[in-house]
Amino acid sequence: MRKAQGRRLIQLLALPGLLLSAGVLLAQAPAPAFEKARIENFLRHLMLWGPQIQVTLSDPRPSSLPGLYELRVAARYQQASVEERFLVSADGKHIVRGSLFRTDQPPYAADAARIRIEGQPAFGADQAGKPRLQLVVFSDFQCNYCREEARSLRENLPKAYPGQFRLVFRDLPLDQIHPWARPAAIAGRCALRQSNDLFWKYHDWIFDKQSEIKPDTFRARALEWLKSAGGDEKSFTACLDSSEAASEVAASVAEARRLRIQSTPTLYVNGRALTGNIPWPQLKAILDLELEFAKKAESASECCGMTPPVLPKE
Repeated sequence: MRKAQGRRLIQLLALPGLLLSAGVLLAQAPAPAFEKARIENFLRHLMLWGPQIQVTLSDPRPSSLPGLYELRVAARYQQASVEERFLVSADGKHIVRGSLFRTDQPPYAADAARIRIEGQPAFGADQAGKPRLQLVVFSDFQCNYCREEARSLRENLPKAYPGQFRLVFRDLPLDQIHPWARPAAIAGRCALRQSNDLFWKYHDWIFDKQSEIKPDTFRARALEWLKSAGGDEKSFTACLDSSEAASEVAASVAEARRLRIQSTPTLYVNGRALTGNIPWPQLKAILDLELEFAKKAESASECCGMTPPVLPKE
C-alpha cells in the first residue's frame, strides 16, 4: 500500500508548475541514470527551442527535495540567453518545471539569495541591520517607466518606512531601443566609484533630465553635471574610458538574463518579482503585507525560541 502511494506521489510530481513544500517526503532515489541527450530532446520539444538555439545542461545534483535532482538548463541564441531550472527523477522519466517552496522560510527567500547586492548602490537602512523590506530594482536610465518608478520610490519609501527598507539599484540597459542607456549605466558605475551618495545624485539627475539627453550629447552633459555635483572629473573621465565599469554593467545585464527578467523596471521585494511601474498605493499595499508577515515571523521567533528564516546560499 505504501509503495503504491509513493508511486502515485512521483506521478503527481510530473505536473507542470506544481508547487511543493519542504514537508513532502520521498524515498531517497539512487544516483541519476538518465541520458542527457534524451532529456535535451524532450526539453527542446517542451520549450520550442529549435536547432538554431544552443542548449546546455548542467550535471544533475541532489535537490532540496529528496528523490529529485536539480538540472539547470541554459538556452542561448546570438546575444540572448535564458536559464531554466528543472527537477528530474533519477530515471529521467519525470520532470518538474516550476517553483519549489520551503514552508520554513519566506516564499521567495531562494530568489532573493540569487540576486547580488554586495557592492551595488543602495540607500535606506544598513544591510547589517537586516531591514524587513529588501528591495532590488533592475532599471534603465532611458526608460520612461523606470523614471516614474524611481521618483516614486525615492520620494515615498523614506517617508512610509523609515529605518525598515533598503533599496538596491541594478543596471539593465535595453540597448535595442535605448541608444544611450548603456553609456548612462557605465557613468553611474563611475559615479559610484567615487561615493554612494554621488551615485544617487547622478541617479536623480539623469532621470530628471531624461527627456533632454541625446546619444551624442550624453557625455558632455554628464561631465557638466559632475562639475556641479563636486565630483572628481579626472577619475570620472578615466573610468568612462576604461573597461572596468563597462564590465560591471555587462555582469548586471547577464544576471538579469539568468533571472529571466524581460522588461524594465523589474522590482524585487524580498525576492518577489514585480514587473512594470506599479502605482504607489498598490505597491504600498504589497510592502505593508510583507512587513506584516515579517513581524509575525519575528513574534513567533521571540515567543517560541525559533531562529528567524535565513536566506539560503547557493
